[in-house]
Amino acid sequence: MNTPGYIVISYFSVVVGIGIFSWFKVKTPDDYYIAGKKARFLPVTGSLLATILGGSAILGTIELSQSIGWAALWFLFCASLGLFLLAPLTKYVSRFGKYTLPGLLGYFFGEKARIISSLIIPVAWLGIVAAQIIAAAQILSGLELISYRGAAVTAGAIFILYTLAGGQVSILKTDLFQAILIIAGLTATTLFALQSDTAKMMPSLQAHSLFNESFNLVDLIVLIMTYSVTFVVGPDIYSRIFCAKSEKTATYSILFVATMLIPISFLLTFLGVFSSQTEGMEIIAFVRNLLPDWFYGLFIAALLSAVMSSADTTLLTSSVILSELLHKNLTGEKSWMHTRWIILVLGGLSVIIALFITSILQSMLLALTFFSGAFVMPMIAGLLQLKVIKPQVTAAIVSGGIVALSGKILNLAGHTQAGNLIIILSFAVNGLLLFIPIFQSIRKR
Repeated sequence: MNTPGYIVISYFSVVVGIGIFSWFKVKTPDDYYIAGKKARFLPVTGSLLATILGGSAILGTIELSQSIGWAALWFLFCASLGLFLLAPLTKYVSRFGKYTLPGLLGYFFGEKARIISSLIIPVAWLGIVAAQIIAAAQILSGLELISYRGAAVTAGAIFILYTLAGGQVSILKTDLFQAILIIAGLTATTLFALQSDTAKMMPSLQAHSLFNESFNLVDLIVLIMTYSVTFVVGPDIYSRIFCAKSEKTATYSILFVATMLIPISFLLTFLGVFSSQTEGMEIIAFVRNLLPDWFYGLFIAALLSAVMSSADTTLLTSSVILSELLHKNLTGEKSWMHTRWIILVLGGLSVIIALFITSILQSMLLALTFFSGAFVMPMIAGLLQLKVIKPQVTAAIVSGGIVALSGKILNLAGHTQAGNLIIILSFAVNGLLLFIPIFQSIRKR
């Protein structure tokens, strides 16, 4: 076995060890679901950053920058924008919610909204978990020590194991370790790249580089509507807020991570533009040629850290949502046991999806587009305490999600303009049903 292989095995051993250690720290259901709501600034910030920088964000940004150049900066810029918009709303999320986003919707709009969102979100979020497993499998199989299928099963089994063992306690501990590893790996790789001759031949970053034939203003608007908004209203983001010991801790963590994403976006986009100078070589293969063996192993461990940290948070969040659907009161031992069974089922389904779908961005963006069309406007309306037509909220959620997903499917099929217009239309449909009494008018007629 080569040096990168030993480093990766060591990494997996550490995260599994943290998971097993956390098993003994979990004493109550609240410990398992929200880390006892005692998490301080550093673990909340580390977990939030590691969750956002999943394999889909890191590899997706690098691959995007290989095709559209410096315009790929917008990908994480949009994530940062979403967090800055969330910051003033964080205190309301913390006050009105306890465990899940559907719980918040139920508080604002009633039981029907809670039930429909509890059914939809875990299904949509399977694509997010699967995207992380796909990324992990591609990274591991790139080491040429294991096949893609074997890597998908191995990575899936490991992150399911430590999520199952320690819940949020385990996730907060592993995510902080993983966030440090991610930033160290990306920074060091960038420094190595800057010292090479290839860096001198790169296209320079100028104001006009932010838009080009492959990425225009309409694409940016759609990215904001389908990606930025998922950071304003996101089950995984909210799960970090629920863990924070206070509203101030949660708000400061959100603001710090929003700021950190800006330089990280430059690092990732630089690596993508840098690697595009060598035609036909994927980023992992390119980095292998750039770095010495031991450092290449660190880079792979950093990528795996990004993948695992996003997968564990998303898996646990989806499982808690389904458990809350079965047991409205999550403080009982029975709900805790059922949550663990649901983790096994959802984790297994995500591995199966990853075995048959190998596109990271496709898997992720389909899920995020459906989610944004369905839940962003109702959630913001609830947090801002706007008056809505409550009997039409579930119709708004379902209709908005379906219309947005239809637009994204058209987009992926090559009908870019039509798909983008339909995605924008989904927000209009959602808003129309939320604020205008359409069904009441029809009944009166």
